[in-house]
Amino acid sequence: MLTINNVTKHYDKTEALKHVSITIPGGACYGLVGPNGAGKSTLIKMITSIIRDYKGKIEFNEKRITDKTKQKLGYVPQDIILEEDISAFSNLQLFGRLYNLKGNSLNQRIKEVLALIGLSERGKDKVFAFSGGMKRRLNIGCALMHNPDLIIMDEPTVGIDPQSRKYIFKMIEDLKTAGKTVIYASHYMEEVEKLCDYVAFLDRGEMIENGAISELLQQYAVPSIYVKGSGIPQDKLEQYGTVSQEDGAFILYTEKALEAMEHIISYCRENRLDVERMELVHPRLEDVFFRLTGSNLRD
Repeated sequence: MLTINNVTKHYDKTEALKHVSITIPGGACYGLVGPNGAGKSTLIKMITSIIRDYKGKIEFNEKRITDKTKQKLGYVPQDIILEEDISAFSNLQLFGRLYNLKGNSLNQRIKEVLALIGLSERGKDKVFAFSGGMKRRLNIGCALMHNPDLIIMDEPTVGIDPQSRKYIFKMIEDLKTAGKTVIYASHYMEEVEKLCDYVAFLDRGEMIENGAISELLQQYAVPSIYVKGSGIPQDKLEQYGTVSQEDGAFILYTEKALEAMEHIISYCRENRLDVERMELVHPRLEDVFFRLTGSNLRD
């Protein structure tokens, strides 16, 4: 559905994107993953034609993106773009009119979107009274008013409560079931692994890797061991592989996980070190990012 070919973008002397190429199939959820400053938002603004000055080519259904093809795109920016002194209904009405919806068709679509985002009972309420999660859901609803084929979401779950996050996840699953294509940009790796079929890793403006998540996990994920205890030295663990730290514990990445566990247990027993927890860890998307970049996903 969307082809990004050798795209490069400069801001003065800073190269924000460097020769990025991605093919996004229709009917899938495609994750754009990377830390803040990786180039995710810049790439999204290029897809939506907010940024037009760049090198390379972006095509939607094998055609350059024009004002006509933009009618098939829905964009959910990271920032809230709502008018808070009017109702949720009026916000949706405004965005519907921007896409030439009128009369009964407009009112019917507003009802459908309010139901989709779980705000049917709050349609007449002014937005300033909404929680952060409700505003996020309404923010998404505005991008859905014209029933687009491709929905682009930039960090849609930042700063929201678990209930709204769960509701947004369900909305994305419903969109996929309806045959829509979703681009989901986030630095929350667990969300991307849960929601997306494909992923592209961006770091410092470069695309590190991309493909089906299941295939990347199989290709790159290294078995790992979670180790938490008192007095366990990191350099001892590093004898068996690569080590990172997480919430006061160590994650040891090693191809010989069972053998390493035996040595660590023996070492701790001989040195009377308390092991609070030790277990094999299922490979995660974050492990793939760590292996490809040599660092954890930074904020």
